[in-house]
Amino acid sequence: MALTSRLARRADLPELLPLIDAAIGELQKGFLDEAQIASSRSIMGIDTQLVDDGTYFVVESAGSLAGCGGWSRRATLYGGDHSQGRDPALLDPARDPAKVRGMYTHPSFVRRGVGRLILARCEKAAAAEGFRMLELMSTLAGRPLYEAAGFVPVEQVEDPAGGVPVRLVRMRKPIAAPAS
Repeated sequence: MALTSRLARRADLPELLPLIDAAIGELQKGFLDEAQIASSRSIMGIDTQLVDDGTYFVVESAGSLAGCGGWSRRATLYGGDHSQGRDPALLDPARDPAKVRGMYTHPSFVRRGVGRLILARCEKAAAAEGFRMLELMSTLAGRPLYEAAGFVPVEQVEDPAGGVPVRLVRMRKPIAAPAS
């Protein structure tokens, strides 16, 4: 199965939204109960600012969407367009970590390298802009992928925004400067 990746476009949104919905609904089973999965929909989703900033990727396989995700040079750590507490302030690469955001894999493509491909694209792009650290807020379902990719937990939190608290893990990873 060959995977390809490219920058997302606004025109991709009608296809990305069902992929994200399927990922939230299916991939958290075994980590969250049904009430927590329903609650997590209020704190998860696509942030179109990433698409507009040119930092959001789409992964495809044989013409099918396999996943999406990106990174941000803005202060918001997680959440979608509908989430509270978003902060569009630009980060300082000399002191702030770039944020890995909105990572979703279609359930049909789990454990096939989709997440790793997106993380590699994020790391390379953030390093090219001078960032030396990546940070993300992981779901419990995503934590094994991020740990395998070198992220370490720095804080566990609960987000009650959807009415039922959802456990999340803030994680970080140092990244190297691009080779000259």
